[in-house]
Amino acid sequence: MPEVRLDLSNPSSQLLEVQITLAPRSGSWLLSLPGWTPGSYLMRDYVRQLERLQVFEGSRELALERLTPSQWRVLGGAAAPAEPITIRYAILATELTVRTCHLSTDHGFLALAAVVLQVEGERWSPHRLELLLPLGWQPFVPLPSSPAGGWLARDYDQLIDSPVEAGPHPCHDFSVAGVAHRWVTCGDDLPAQDERWLADVAAVCLACCRLIGEAAPAAPSYLFILHLIDQGYGGLEHLDSTVLLYGRQALARPEGRRKLLQLVAHEYLHQWNVRRLRPAQLSPIDYDRPSVIPTLWFAEGVTSYVDQFLPLAAGLGSEAELLEDLGGDLSRYLLTPGRRIQSLRQSSEEAWVKLYRQDAHSGDNQISYYLKGAVLALVLDLHLRRHGSWLGAVLQQLWSTLGRQRRGYSEQDLIRAFAGPAPDLSTLLPLWLNSTEDPPIEAYLADLGLRVVAEPGDGWFTGLQLEPAEDRSLRLRRVERHSPAQLAGLEVGDELIAVNGQRLSRVEAWPAVIRLGGSEPPLLRLLIARQQLIKEHELQAAPPRPQRYSLQVDPEAAPACGARRSRWARLQP
Repeated sequence: MPEVRLDLSNPSSQLLEVQITLAPRSGSWLLSLPGWTPGSYLMRDYVRQLERLQVFEGSRELALERLTPSQWRVLGGAAAPAEPITIRYAILATELTVRTCHLSTDHGFLALAAVVLQVEGERWSPHRLELLLPLGWQPFVPLPSSPAGGWLARDYDQLIDSPVEAGPHPCHDFSVAGVAHRWVTCGDDLPAQDERWLADVAAVCLACCRLIGEAAPAAPSYLFILHLIDQGYGGLEHLDSTVLLYGRQALARPEGRRKLLQLVAHEYLHQWNVRRLRPAQLSPIDYDRPSVIPTLWFAEGVTSYVDQFLPLAAGLGSEAELLEDLGGDLSRYLLTPGRRIQSLRQSSEEAWVKLYRQDAHSGDNQISYYLKGAVLALVLDLHLRRHGSWLGAVLQQLWSTLGRQRRGYSEQDLIRAFAGPAPDLSTLLPLWLNSTEDPPIEAYLADLGLRVVAEPGDGWFTGLQLEPAEDRSLRLRRVERHSPAQLAGLEVGDELIAVNGQRLSRVEAWPAVIRLGGSEPPLLRLLIARQQLIKEHELQAAPPRPQRYSLQVDPEAAPACGARRSRWARLQP
């Protein structure tokens, strides 16, 4: 059994010292470090942070042959080693996200996929984990205790799916349907500041259970880790835990607490949808290379749709707040031109090379499978309700037939599940997945007495967005495809110097330039610098376009729509 010791006792170095001891079964074997962590579909090349790798048989150092950047062959001879093997190396831990490692004098956080080498032949063996911590620090690990001390994972997969937090943090215990839960905050102690917090989290967790048709969570125990920082947002699901990252500035806003509860709901629901009810391509997981997963729209999009409902289903919030949040999603979707270029299925398949690698042009050539997946989930939910069913019934059926048995699902499994209560979805769902046209959103919202309302922009449309650069110049941050700015020959990165002969030095001055006035869009003469060369471009502005969309109750809707809307908003059939 591999025994993994992680030494965090020198946090100011930001170096994590790793030691793995074991008795290999042969003289020549492989070591490899995962290239990514499940739930975050990007090859992260964690080996970048690994240094000083050495392997010893007793006191004798063994030779290593590097086969790939993240894989080595240990050359020990033909026979199995006579003495135990010790593997030593260090990991640089300087990046605080939910999928990387960070060690400082304040705390340590470890995404173990970025830390623990996989030893050939030991993937399905138990692994024991031990931590060496600074004085006064406490460990928080979602693994059962080992009789020999530390923690015991049933195999390598469970080990690296277990995030580690350590530090002088208070831990708050609570239960959900009799299952033990822990809440740990690095930053401020949120439950101490918000006396209702743990009760509201527990209520949201119970709402997740009800949605999936279960009386209790799937996990035998559960750990929440929250990194509360100045600015930031993120979450990563694990089998029996989750790691959340949230900004204090966001939490201080009127909607901040509600949005954090939605993030809690999203990651908590993943213990069913994604972790146990998972795409077939993730059974088992290939840690060395990307797998094309055409069903990420279901794994993330459906979860993103219902996470906004779960606080309300738990008795928290209001229908008006739900409509505000859903309207925000619909607005972002309708204002993303890339939805006309990339289908939802393509978005899922191209996650590894597009969604997590955003640039100035991403909005023009792609659409998030989180975002469009949530929009499609809305349409599917309302379509199913026309047929006497609802989205929750499909989730429950998939969980009972596939998730409980840990059978990975295919796209065809999902289509069959949706078409069960609504046979026409066997044709409609593949069409919606592969089309770059919008699904009929407004027609379905009308069933609930809702409508999407466009809010017109207050300026002429140019298709360019500005940002201040480090040298205090103004740069073009975005040039929308087929917009007046692109037709004028402008490019991302151009420095905007003057407009119509007047110097422009602040981003805040731009709205005055394009403010509506007169009956016709103006012709703008822009003086720019590109590669230190001065150029002049003429930009013919266009009529205003919607600057946002909102979701509103239609005052002329039939009374029956209100009752349907109330059941829908509370995740009731």
